[in-house]
Amino acid sequence: MTATAVTWHDVEHGSYEADLPLWRELASAVGGPILDLGAGTGRVAVDLAAQGYDVVALDSDADLLAELEQRAASVTTVHSDARSFSIDAEFPLIIAPMQLVQILGGHEGRLAMLRSVRAHLSPAGLFAAANSDPADAVPEELLPPPLPDILERDGWVFSSQPLTMYEEEGGVVIERRRQAVSPTGELEEEDVRIELDVVTLDEFEAAAREAGLRPVARKIIPETLDHIGSTVVLCRR
Repeated sequence: MTATAVTWHDVEHGSYEADLPLWRELASAVGGPILDLGAGTGRVAVDLAAQGYDVVALDSDADLLAELEQRAASVTTVHSDARSFSIDAEFPLIIAPMQLVQILGGHEGRLAMLRSVRAHLSPAGLFAAANSDPADAVPEELLPPPLPDILERDGWVFSSQPLTMYEEEGGVVIERRRQAVSPTGELEEEDVRIELDVVTLDEFEAAAREAGLRPVARKIIPETLDHIGSTVVLCRR
C-alpha cells in the first residue's frame, strides 16, 4: 500500500475537531446551502452534511474530492481553485477552514479568493475564514518535540512528525517527516515542506474590504494540546 495524498491529508488534518462547533454554530444561525472552500477529504463538509445541511465542497485536488464522494454521497463536489471558481449558485454561508487563506500565494491570491467569494455570496450571506499565526506555537526550547500525527489503515501505520519551523520570505515553512510502515515492518520515508503565508487579521480584513466584503466580527477557536488556536474572521457583502 503506497501512501497517497489522501492518506497524508487524513494523517495531518483528519483528527482536528476544535473548529467543528463553530462551523455548526454558523450553519445553525445562517442555514444552507453551505460552500466549503479547501474541503479536502471532507473533514468539515461531511460533518455539516451529517447535521442535515446541503453542502458543496470545493477543492483543487481531484483525488481528495473523489475520496470525499465515497465518504458522503450527499455532498456535492466542485473541482476548482478557490481563487478562481465559478459556480452557478449563491450561498448564504461560505467557509474557509484551517489554513486555506494562508496557502493562496500571498496578498494577490487572497484577494482573488475574496472576490470569488463575494461573487457567490447571497446578499445577506456570511463568509467565515480561519487564520492562525504559527508563531503562536510554544517555543521549541520550552517543550519536547510535538508528537507525530498517526493513522493506522489496512495494517499500515502512517506518521507525520513536525521537525522544525522557520520564517522564509514573509511566511513560515514547516518541515515534516512522513513515514509509512508496512505490516511486515518495511519503512517508507520522506521529508516535506509546508509553506504558509503569515497575514495579520487587520491585513486580511483590509483585503476583504478591497474585495467588496465587510468584516463584522471575529471568533476565536481555542488551541488544543496538539494544535495552535486560530481566529475566524466573519464578513458580509
